[in-house]
Amino acid sequence: MSLLLNILWLIFGGFFMAVSWAVIGLIMAISIIGLPWFVAAMNMAHLSLLPFGREAVNREILSGEEDIGTGPLGVIGNIIWFLFGGIWLVLGHLCWAVALAVTIIGIPFAYQHVKLAGLALAPIGKIIINKDNIPAARY
Repeated sequence: MSLLLNILWLIFGGFFMAVSWAVIGLIMAISIIGLPWFVAAMNMAHLSLLPFGREAVNREILSGEEDIGTGPLGVIGNIIWFLFGGIWLVLGHLCWAVALAVTIIGIPFAYQHVKLAGLALAPIGKIIINKDNIPAARY
């Protein structure tokens, strides 16, 4: 089922938004300083290309340990990301979501665009995992 949804997703804005993520990532990579944002943007471009069956989760929640991207530097990095690239991706995903939400068939795709718009706000410190490989809750 994920394969079919991912194929339809490419038609309904997924390819365009994945290219947008990649372009903004490449713009960030022009300077050496922007390389952390480049890596995050490429990870999210890959998720934006094929989102069904995968999910972005916080690395700290997954590993149980704080790292440079999930700590205070990650927060600062996400603020800088939002100001220079994230706002445009949020607007792009929300425009696609509104256009797709008009039809009943487009609602699942609109929902994916809204989720990706949320990720465009703060992609630093996230990792992409397959939903099949999500570990059981730790008690």
